[in-house]
Amino acid sequence: MAEAQLEPSVVPQAVKLSLTNCDREPTHIPGQILAHGVLLALGADDFTVLQASDNTEAFLGIPTAAFLGTPLSALLTRENLGVLHRAIREEHLEDNPLYLFTGLVCGRGPFNAIGHLRAGLFLLELEPASGDLERPDFYQMLKRSVARFQRATSVGDFCNLITEEVQRVSGYDRVMLYRFAPDWSGHVVAESIKKGKQLDSYLGLHYPASDIPSQARALFLLNTIRMLPDARYIQSRIVPELSPRTNLPLEMSYAFLRGTSQMYTEYLLNMGVNASLTIAITKGDRLWGLIACHHYTPRQIPYDVRTACEFLARVVSLQVADKQLHDEAGYRGRIGEVHDSMMQSLMRNEDVGSAIIGCDPSVLGLFDCGGVAVFSRGVCHRAGETPSEPELRMLLEWLRQAPDNEVFATDALPSLYPAAEQFRNTAAGILVVPLSKANGEYIIWMRPEMLRTVNWAGDPSKPVEIGPMGDRLTPRKSFAAWQDTVRGRGAGWLDLEIEAARKLRVAMTDVIQRRAEALARVELSRSNAELDSFAYVASHDLKEPLRGIYNFASFVLQDCTDKLDSENKEKMETIVRLTKRMQALIDSLLHFSRLGRDPIALEPIDLNEAVRDALESIDARLRESGAQVSIPRPLPTVRGDRVGLQEVFINLIANALKYNDKPDKAVEVGSLERFEPGFPARAQESTRCFYVRDNGIGIPAAYREEVFRIFRRLHQKDQFGGGTGAGLTIVRKVVQRHDGEVWCESEEGGGTTFYFTLGAN
Repeated sequence: MAEAQLEPSVVPQAVKLSLTNCDREPTHIPGQILAHGVLLALGADDFTVLQASDNTEAFLGIPTAAFLGTPLSALLTRENLGVLHRAIREEHLEDNPLYLFTGLVCGRGPFNAIGHLRAGLFLLELEPASGDLERPDFYQMLKRSVARFQRATSVGDFCNLITEEVQRVSGYDRVMLYRFAPDWSGHVVAESIKKGKQLDSYLGLHYPASDIPSQARALFLLNTIRMLPDARYIQSRIVPELSPRTNLPLEMSYAFLRGTSQMYTEYLLNMGVNASLTIAITKGDRLWGLIACHHYTPRQIPYDVRTACEFLARVVSLQVADKQLHDEAGYRGRIGEVHDSMMQSLMRNEDVGSAIIGCDPSVLGLFDCGGVAVFSRGVCHRAGETPSEPELRMLLEWLRQAPDNEVFATDALPSLYPAAEQFRNTAAGILVVPLSKANGEYIIWMRPEMLRTVNWAGDPSKPVEIGPMGDRLTPRKSFAAWQDTVRGRGAGWLDLEIEAARKLRVAMTDVIQRRAEALARVELSRSNAELDSFAYVASHDLKEPLRGIYNFASFVLQDCTDKLDSENKEKMETIVRLTKRMQALIDSLLHFSRLGRDPIALEPIDLNEAVRDALESIDARLRESGAQVSIPRPLPTVRGDRVGLQEVFINLIANALKYNDKPDKAVEVGSLERFEPGFPARAQESTRCFYVRDNGIGIPAAYREEVFRIFRRLHQKDQFGGGTGAGLTIVRKVVQRHDGEVWCESEEGGGTTFYFTLGAN
């Protein structure tokens, strides 16, 4: 992680330190160590002492200056020296501190020896070993702790068990579990206080991110445990301050004895704490939280106790993800239950708003929220605590202007939509599922402003005070709970909630779309039936007055020919001609409307006979045109309406004859099987396709759909033999009643092919 990459640095004197910029303090190169042990920095090539803490005389009886340049072999017993060299050969010690041995150093001790390699140096840490032979059985203690951890079913129970077990093993007065938020602030989620201790509880207190700056968080990822036995004692300096080989301060990121920032020790003393133990909990490669142990008198725990606590923390780090997944699984289950309820309600109720609001379990239970609003068909449905309907409608208009998203989620609506400041007590955060943006159909879940009061440990807006060290800043000194109500912000939306909202949107829009399509089909069928009925009645009723006009005009021409001048006679002849054309149009309309009204009778039909009957019906036109009609191979037998299919062939062949200006007119009638060469791609859903092909004038590409519209002719009425323009419309109607499709492919001037399918045939 980038946050864990520490570089040597120096804070310029001109920079004014505060808890918000103390992450620039070089805590990994403090130049001093905790005074309860000794640190030696040796060259990794020759194992001679290059640097040492200035307390060697107190622990080992030799002044620090005398240590410098001393070979390691002069300090350790032969046995312990062999252990150390074997560890260097066989173990991974680079940035990985390991316990090496417990034994004498310079004839003093015993000491617990811990060593690791870092930047070309071997760092050897020596801590006095406890002489207490009545140590507890840590294996049994840890076995019990791990068993309890495994039985925890939620993150909350898990955290409580962690503090109880660490307090039992370590013996500190107070053990807290501090969990980080995404912004690196955090709060105490669990706490255990030693029995008999009268201490104010820190449980639930929140801390600003500045309390544990990024530099400190980065170090916790490298070295997961830190012990401070006494916040008041004077730390031991590293001598010399700069390495004789690199001329840089000693890098101690992985050292257990690494010196502590004075800001941190003052921070503890201001709380009345004299000793601490802090252990990191990680989730993957990210810091999840800290176990903070406080004692109100100096306390140094033995190395094995510290190791036991570190082991517990590692177990916790491995299990914390599982406990969170367990919590999430329960929440997912509840979300799934409400999701199913909403979908079932939607299936039963055509009104989206009523279906969602009326489902059981309630839509409010889908996510942890205070209220929900559903907009459907212009109606606003509400449940729970929500803004007023006018406020919601204004919010809806704002949402409709936002960019298209599957879902929209925010925990700080007033910062994006200032008008929400007026109703932040009910909708500071919203999760929006747009069902149909065009129709204004939305579901909006709302979370109120965080009504819980966040108890900060001190005022986070005033994190520091000028202290006794002049321009050196000290942490704030008052730890009375300072309450800051979180304004304009609701609880954040979890990734699993946003994912569930997306899935709900897909499922609901699918149901709504299928329902709309079914309704459209019903409406279309009803409209077509009404149109057919209107066409039949209208055309039937028109025939009688039209017949009267035709008859009277004919009588006038017959009886009064000698009385009419040429101009009036021409007008009467025009009336007769137009009424005859009108009669033909009405007959075509009547015939078309009957196609939709009369039931279709399906029976086995030999299409060879149907084509033969069609050719007989237009025999006179065939002889007049001189056209050759060919059928390359026998046509199949299909199930269909005999009269209707015969009419399809009559109209298609008649059109092929009519719209042909070639001296040698040719018409081909045939069928194609699927996967056969030439089978059209548009017919891939059918097993076979039929066609009528000619070598006539062709149809321009722009008009290949227009030709199927009733009474739509592409030429003047007196061109190509006239006609009403209803033939192809009737063809399409018959084919559609057979659950088929008809279309044409053409090359202008090069002929046309009409293809059609017949449903399941």
